[in-house]
Amino acid sequence: MRCFGWVGAAALVGCLGWGGVVSAQKATTMVELPVPLLPPVVQGIKLTGDQLLKDAPPDHEAMQEAGLQRSAHGEYGATRILVRQFNDASGAYSAFTLSVKPGDRFLKPDDFGVQRAATTGSGTVFLAQTVVVVASPGADMKIVKAVIATLPKIGGAKSQPPLLPTFFPAKGLVEGSVHYALGPVSYSAMGGTLDATKLGWEKSAEAAMADYSDKRGKETVTLLLYATPQIAGNYLRAIEAQASGARTRREGELVIVAAGTLSADDAQKMIENIHLHSEVSFDKPMPLEFHTEVQKTVSLLESIVIFSGAGMLAAVVLGVALGGGRALVRKMQGKDAATDAEFLSLHLANQNPPPKFDPPGS
Repeated sequence: MRCFGWVGAAALVGCLGWGGVVSAQKATTMVELPVPLLPPVVQGIKLTGDQLLKDAPPDHEAMQEAGLQRSAHGEYGATRILVRQFNDASGAYSAFTLSVKPGDRFLKPDDFGVQRAATTGSGTVFLAQTVVVVASPGADMKIVKAVIATLPKIGGAKSQPPLLPTFFPAKGLVEGSVHYALGPVSYSAMGGTLDATKLGWEKSAEAAMADYSDKRGKETVTLLLYATPQIAGNYLRAIEAQASGARTRREGELVIVAAGTLSADDAQKMIENIHLHSEVSFDKPMPLEFHTEVQKTVSLLESIVIFSGAGMLAAVVLGVALGGGRALVRKMQGKDAATDAEFLSLHLANQNPPPKFDPPGS
């Protein structure tokens, strides 16, 4: 019987082990699918022709430089929509600026829940964080707004637009002329005047270009942002060698180049008004030590406010008690509560007749 007991125990252990192996083999991994760029139904209209977009050169290379993740295009009735999603907001901004040009009509972005919107010759273009949407001419804007509302939303540093285009002064800026590039193909596509192969893209360079126009003439301003001032200084010398006649200036990591019909003095004044500035954003929680110090400071300020308030209240109560009590006692004595004629006096009035002195020689 004892032998059968050992055999049964071994069989039980073997069954449990085999069951664990089978369970492990049947285990599945949950993969969260990305949000579709185009919903299957919008306002009761089904999507047709949904497929991945294959851009033709050089648009394909420009989109790849901007960090294209995925794209799709389809139709909701007579409304054709193209959607491109990029790695971050900088890439999407670059793709948007490559789609617009001076003379395009810019729309109010708040009406569509986006950051930028413009009507171009090829349709209406929208910039929504890391996504660029292109609607065909004559598209139903209600359908377009419904599609934009379903686009994936992100947070943190990837949702922040590029800082470089904000350096351009607003005075005299031609609307629709601001373009932003992250590589040589995009820079050439936006009409860059410098040699695109010699601007240091391999060192994470960024470029922005804008046109200015007034009664004095027209000027094209190019901004190049580098990782360090040393890198910017090296490329400034190379740019000065190839951009003959252009006005240049460097401020920290920023290189400024201006070329056009303005006089040398006017062009120099223009680039002198462009300055490097930075913004700091946090996409991670603050360390515990930071929260502790903040709590200590808040607690100290609260204690000071409470103590000051208590002191002020005590002063008011004490003043009312002493003044009111004295007035009450005087009333009980039949005296006036507000005046007191009984006060000490030195009686300095003349109490004796003025002295008389004999005149001299008397």
